[in-house]
Amino acid sequence: MTLASKITLVRVAFIPLYMVMMYLSGGVSGLWMWLALAVFIIASLTDYVDGQIARKCNQVSDFGKFLDPLADKLLTIAAMTMFCEWGQMAAWALMLVLTREFAVTGLRLVAVGKGKVIAAGWSGKIKTASTMIGLCVMMAFPGVGWISTAVVAVIIVTTVYSGIEYFVQNWNCLWD
Repeated sequence: MTLASKITLVRVAFIPLYMVMMYLSGGVSGLWMWLALAVFIIASLTDYVDGQIARKCNQVSDFGKFLDPLADKLLTIAAMTMFCEWGQMAAWALMLVLTREFAVTGLRLVAVGKGKVIAAGWSGKIKTASTMIGLCVMMAFPGVGWISTAVVAVIIVTTVYSGIEYFVQNWNCLWD
C-alpha cells in the first residue's frame, strides 16, 4: 500500500472521531465543536497531501483512485448529516448532494465497463474544496442562519454544476 493511500485511510479513520465530537458539541459553539472543526480541517488537508504525494512520488494507484473520492464524500456527507440533524441544512439539499454523488459514481462505473476512465474534473475539485471550506465556516459559526444559508447555496450550485458537467462531457458513455 502506498503512502498516499495510507494518508487517505487516515482521513477515513478521522470520520468516526469527527462524528463523536460533533455529537458532543450539540451543534453549538464550544470546545467540542472547535475540536470537531480541527479534526475536519486536518482530515480535509489530507485530501491535498495524499494527492500531491501520489502525483509527485508516482504513487497513483487504482486503490487510491477508488478510495480518495470515497473518503471525501464520506467526510463531507458526515458533516452535512449533522447540520441536517440540527436544522442548519435542509434535508433536500443533502439529498441533492447524495443524488449527484450516486449518479456520477454510476456514470463512472458504466464508463469503466466500456474501457473508459472518467477523471475528476476541475468543477468536481472546486465542488469538493468549496464544500469542505463552507462546512468549516458553518462549524466555526454554528447556528448563524445567514452563514448556513450561504454555504448551502454554494454547495448546491457547485454540486449541480459539476454533476451536469460530468454528464454533458461523458454522455456518450451511457449509450452503446
